[in-house]
Amino acid sequence: MDTWKLWAICMTLAAHLPEEQALRQACLSCHDTQSCNCSSMGLDFIPSGLTSKITVLNLAHNRIKLIRAHDLQQAVNLRALLLQSNQISSIDEDSFGSQGKLELLDLSNNSLAHLSPVWFAPLFSLQHLRIQGNSYSDLGESSPFSSLRNLSSLHLGNPQFSIIRQGNFEGIKFLHTLKIDGGNLSQYEPGSLKSIRKINHMIISIRRIDVFSAVVRDLLHSAIWLDVRKLAFSVPEKIQLLRIMSSSFTKKISLKQCLFTDATVPGIVSILEGMPKLMEVEMKDCTLLGTGQWYKQIHANQSQSLRVLIIENLSIEEFYLFTDLQSVLDLLSLFRKVTVENTKVFLVPCKLSQQLLSLEYLDLSANLLGDQSLEHSACQGAWPSLQTLNLSQNSLSDLKMTGKSLFHLRNLNLLDISENNFGEIPDVCEWPENLKYLNLSSTQIPKLTTCIPSTLEVLDVSANNLQDFGLQLPFLKELYLTKNHLKTLPEAAAIPNLVAMSISRNKLNSFSKEEFESFKQMELLDASSNNFICSCEFLSFIHHEAGIAQVLVGWPENYICDSPLAVRGAQVESVRLSLMECHRSLLVSLICTLVFLFILILVVVGYKYHAVWYMRMTWAWLQAKRKPKRAPAKDICYDAFVSYSENDSNWVENIMVQQLEQACPPFRLCLHKRDFVPGKWIVDNIIDSIEKSHKTLFVLSEHFVQSEWCKYELDFSHFRLFDENNDAAILILLEPIQSQAIPKRFCKLRKIMNTKTYLEWPPDEEQQQMFWENLKAALKF
Repeated sequence: MDTWKLWAICMTLAAHLPEEQALRQACLSCHDTQSCNCSSMGLDFIPSGLTSKITVLNLAHNRIKLIRAHDLQQAVNLRALLLQSNQISSIDEDSFGSQGKLELLDLSNNSLAHLSPVWFAPLFSLQHLRIQGNSYSDLGESSPFSSLRNLSSLHLGNPQFSIIRQGNFEGIKFLHTLKIDGGNLSQYEPGSLKSIRKINHMIISIRRIDVFSAVVRDLLHSAIWLDVRKLAFSVPEKIQLLRIMSSSFTKKISLKQCLFTDATVPGIVSILEGMPKLMEVEMKDCTLLGTGQWYKQIHANQSQSLRVLIIENLSIEEFYLFTDLQSVLDLLSLFRKVTVENTKVFLVPCKLSQQLLSLEYLDLSANLLGDQSLEHSACQGAWPSLQTLNLSQNSLSDLKMTGKSLFHLRNLNLLDISENNFGEIPDVCEWPENLKYLNLSSTQIPKLTTCIPSTLEVLDVSANNLQDFGLQLPFLKELYLTKNHLKTLPEAAAIPNLVAMSISRNKLNSFSKEEFESFKQMELLDASSNNFICSCEFLSFIHHEAGIAQVLVGWPENYICDSPLAVRGAQVESVRLSLMECHRSLLVSLICTLVFLFILILVVVGYKYHAVWYMRMTWAWLQAKRKPKRAPAKDICYDAFVSYSENDSNWVENIMVQQLEQACPPFRLCLHKRDFVPGKWIVDNIIDSIEKSHKTLFVLSEHFVQSEWCKYELDFSHFRLFDENNDAAILILLEPIQSQAIPKRFCKLRKIMNTKTYLEWPPDEEQQQMFWENLKAALKF
């Protein structure tokens, strides 16, 4: 009995040895490097052989189901352990006993049905813990995190997560980020989060307002940034539950993927403006069901701190019916920064613009503003303090009208009107007097005129159709001309104070000394991805003569040129230039010559080794193979198809044909001269004739083996007839043939002559009668 037990143990161990060896091979890098990436390798267990050298272990996206006590025992210096997206459902109590230095543990998206404080007890250095996406419904009766004194970020929750109890977060005093996925959270015991004194960023996905209200009550003095997701503010009566937020010290509130209605907006706004320290409100990917018909005026009573409003991707189905927002005018005077991006804004009411007295930054990008609506939105008295305006990706088309609409904004110094469709621009425009930065990139302008204000310090006209740059801009310091069609540099004398210029992805060929004479202030030049004809002297000139400190030319590192030139902002001892960049024409000519020689060699080799012949033969062979092997009896028209060389036609046509076709009974022969179908491809004629004949006569001679078409006929006869193991081929040796005279491609002829009996034409007339008798007998058989 003991013998059987010993045998069973040995068999079990033997079965596991190949598995462990495979795991070691899969994560071979784990033994030699500090970072071990074993993700997406189909592993069922944590690989063995982990050493103390490893500091980062990535086992994500495998099939690991359990963590055993000995799996990580030797990896005592682990700083990061990534186990997300496995099938982990069980963890031994002492699995992390050796990981006292672990700082990041990711167990997200597994199958853990409960959490044990024992797992995390040894992890006193842990800073980041991710356990979301498992199957636990609660965090237990006590806190699983009580020993994690250094925890900085915690991400928990899942679709089954339904209850948070008092004491679940005991031991945590400070968190930089706390994220709770509580879409189905239905019960929250008051005081559960109160033990955490400070949370810089509180992220919570939740659906029930009453539960959210209970959470907020515990975060009144601890949450600096409250990030709420997937909450529907649709019932006005429930909004009253959030009145407690008016006492919150939160400085920033983000509302993402939330739902609002006309009936609930006033209550929410009233709560927000009552928060004493609130500085910023952010709304992203939200939905508003309504048209702004709010049932009461909203007054700003308490909040003197709110300065920033960010609205991105707000969906308003009936945006074209939206009101002029008269009810919120009193809230707007203190805003300094407003972003309303990708929200289908087609007009900002004049009264609303005039109310934004403190506004310094306005972003209305990716909306529907046109020339007329901009004129109304930027009416007299609108945005008096505005310094930065972003109108990119709108529907503006008249540059002159755009400048005129904004002319009265005397404090405006930065204007972004990129990705509009201006096309042609006029010669004269009006602009705000203090405008310093203008972005006209991707606006379809074919040329630049004096419409561009001369006060600019920064001009971006990238991605247009510019052929040249001839503007006089005496104050310009930065110029962006990327992705145009320029063939020469701008005149340096026209922009004497230029410090940085980007002219990459144009059609520049070279720089001349004259073009650089006035670029004494230049510190950075990006001229990569052009058509330079370069040289070492050229680079030395740029550095020594022009004095430019940093040049980005974008040449690959093949050709070396000694020059203390700064490339990509880093000072180097040599600049490496490719042969392609330096000798483009010569290289293209060389490539063309090599291609021509290669084709010529292919032609010569093909001719010498009959490549064309083999190609044609292959095509004919494929065609023949697709046909039935044996033609029906009713389609047989000839007793024999005669294959012979044209040089032997006298003997065939005047002697053999006479003997056979005038015999009694006569034989019907198929001759290519007489019986081939005119206009039909000769290969098809050969194949059809062989198929419609009982036999195939081969008249062999020195001329036969030199004939290409005889070779075709021999091959077709071979695989159409001999492969059927019959005697359909009859060989007539008209004259003796030396074996060395038969070309190598006639390998089938050699085989046939070695395996089949053939008839030899006798020169003696007395023996010729016997020859004819034997031939007729062969044809009848």
